[in-house]
Amino acid sequence: MQYSTPWLRLACATSLIFLSSLTHAAPLKVFILAGQSNMQGHARVSTFNYIGMDPKTAPLLKAMTNSKGEPVTCDKVWISYSSEGRNQEPTLKEGKLTAGFGAGDDKIGPEFTFGITMEKALDEPILIIKTAWGGKNLHSQFRPPSAGEPGEYYQRMVNHVNKVLADPKKVYPDYNEKDGYEIAGFVWFQGWNDMVDSKTYPQRHMPGGYDLYSDTLRHFIRDVRKEFKSPEMPFVIGVLGVGGKLDLENPNRYTPIHNGFRMAMAAPAKDSEFKGNVAAVFTEESWDELQDQALEKRGQVNREMKELEKEKGKLDRSEREEIYNEKLTKLLSKEELAALDGVSNQGFHYHGSGKILGGIGKQFAEAMLSMMK
Repeated sequence: MQYSTPWLRLACATSLIFLSSLTHAAPLKVFILAGQSNMQGHARVSTFNYIGMDPKTAPLLKAMTNSKGEPVTCDKVWISYSSEGRNQEPTLKEGKLTAGFGAGDDKIGPEFTFGITMEKALDEPILIIKTAWGGKNLHSQFRPPSAGEPGEYYQRMVNHVNKVLADPKKVYPDYNEKDGYEIAGFVWFQGWNDMVDSKTYPQRHMPGGYDLYSDTLRHFIRDVRKEFKSPEMPFVIGVLGVGGKLDLENPNRYTPIHNGFRMAMAAPAKDSEFKGNVAAVFTEESWDELQDQALEKRGQVNREMKELEKEKGKLDRSEREEIYNEKLTKLLSKEELAALDGVSNQGFHYHGSGKILGGIGKQFAEAMLSMMK
């Protein structure tokens, strides 16, 4: 075909480029999330309101909820989540990302705000493949093959990811095989069971006591990149931050252990081998100190109630509740009472706080986006 004028030639060429862009979209972006109980996520939806009480995190709540105050459902983010139930029976949950892809149908983990943040930044379809099992260590259960006999949960993680990628359309209905997929990043959030393992890490209270964890994590990063054929896949290390920032000037007996482990987790990100494509995210930054204060005071009230019942004998339920609430409102400020509403689990589960885990998911996404750029 010949064109009679330059502008017509340009217009036709532009139209061809436009039509080509419609038929050949970018590959589906796939993010892998893996770890133990805090990657599962124990923050109940009931803790969300507390997020909005802090001006710093109020915008996060707005992103997490719709006009009715309900958890949003992402239009462009799908998720496949493999875990296990209370009796260790395998569980699988798939669909559009919303609340409920945590350790229960009313809970979230980091995946929720990770997906929300990614959707807003990328504005294109995203598939999250999440595998998480409570109480699992890196040393043996998640052990990567290049570090020795591969762990059962390492293999389960790999198997689930490969199963989803063999047919992404089962999770993301609009998947186009011609466009394919791209493994865009990996988030690792684990550590508690290694940190408390004095047998595997007998010198854990000493400098370098967790060097073995660092070495195993390096193997893990290399192995998952090899397994998923993505040699420079951005990798986020979610550094354990239970308890918040450590006071190194006034340490307690646990400070050297927690600090040593955090440094060991973060160490691979400083290696020249991983420069620019491995990031350590210090989750302590999302910790909420007001919740700690409130919980400490509530503990004091609980102790006072025990002493009272030792003196007077066991109180009936209504009387006990009345005295308990009176003591609680007298000792705690309004802000501290509100902070308690943002707690739904134990401290090692980041208090089951939507504010904390929501902040952590956002941290992970921001670190990932920085490496992708």
